[in-house]
Amino acid sequence: MLGWALTFLVIALIAAILGFGGIAGTAVGIAKLIFFVAIALFLISAVVGAFRGRSPRI
Repeated sequence: MLGWALTFLVIALIAAILGFGGIAGTAVGIAKLIFFVAIALFLISAVVGAFRGRSPRI
């Protein structure tokens, strides 16, 4: 998922250099959204993993 965020960030940077303001703004918005979703999913999985712990082996 972070790969997608980096992809949209690169698209935004290229579009900004070429002067496509609307496309660059949209790509930056998408990249930010995907980045924050990835961070939120990571935090949720870290908290669930910490509370769940390891199951005892028999």
